Amino acid sequence: MGLQAQKFRDLLKNEPFIVSPGVFDGYSIRLAEAAGYKAASTTGAAVSNVLIGMPDSGVLGLSENVNHCRHMARAVSIPMTADADTGYGNPMNVHYTVQMFEEAGVAGVNIEDQVSPKRCGHMPGKAVVPIGEMVRKIEAACLARKDDAFAIIARTDAIAVEGIEGAVKRAKAYAKAGADMLFPDAVATEDQIKQLMECGIPLTINMGFGIRSRPTTPLFPIKLLKALGVKRISLPRMLPAASVHAMQQALELFRQVVETGEPIDRPDLLVGIEDIMKLMGYEQMRALEERLVHKPLAIDIE
Repeated sequence: MGLQAQKFRDLLKNEPFIVSPGVFDGYSIRLAEAAGYKAASTTGAAVSNVLIGMPDSGVLGLSENVNHCRHMARAVSIPMTADADTGYGNPMNVHYTVQMFEEAGVAGVNIEDQVSPKRCGHMPGKAVVPIGEMVRKIEAACLARKDDAFAIIARTDAIAVEGIEGAVKRAKAYAKAGADMLFPDAVATEDQIKQLMECGIPLTINMGFGIRSRPTTPLFPIKLLKALGVKRISLPRMLPAASVHAMQQALELFRQVVETGEPIDRPDLLVGIEDIMKLMGYEQMRALEERLVHKPLAIDIE
């Protein structure tokens, strides 16, 4: 049984509301855990941006994504779900995609109903596959997993293409096909959330930047989402946006250092080396090194 998958399943069962920061590398997922969050989720857009330096347009490959997620998942103890885009093909591809992500140690995957190559959910020009094709993908995903705790999260981008009526129809079909959670992208209103709740499985809402508004992801009050029965919110753009902002500041400030030739000491803008070492587990590494390398041999080899 996958440890992360069962942890996530326990959260779905026992936690009334889950906040899942969007993570994209070892720093971000360790920071999410250190901050006390009980779960995290990869943001496909940020992984594509960070890993290959390209927009979220379906270029990132399956193996690249799986291997990156494996490294992140093993770095922490909290469960992490992964963005598997469209499942990388037809239902047969989805079958193997799910097996690879499950073997990587993540807690579950998002599979979306966009046509391939997909686009970032907030880009214009999206299109969705026929509802029957997505149902087959969900069935293939459920069949492929070895552990029933591994979560199959059905994402639909249909609101922007077919309106809320089409999205609700799809949501109900995806639930019947075996999806464990529904991820409707670009939800705009409270009424849309209420209608999507009719699908009968837990609902996860994309809150985008989380602490900054964006037209396609309103900053719904948390108390409202809880009252409506939303199970999880994801914050896919919050940490990438915070990282970019901080790096821009540091780079611009150091440009001044170069121009003036004088040093600038701004500990309010940068963590110290001791903070990085603590975050990344250097103390535990040194303790292990002491035990395995420097400790006197326990046996006499003379």
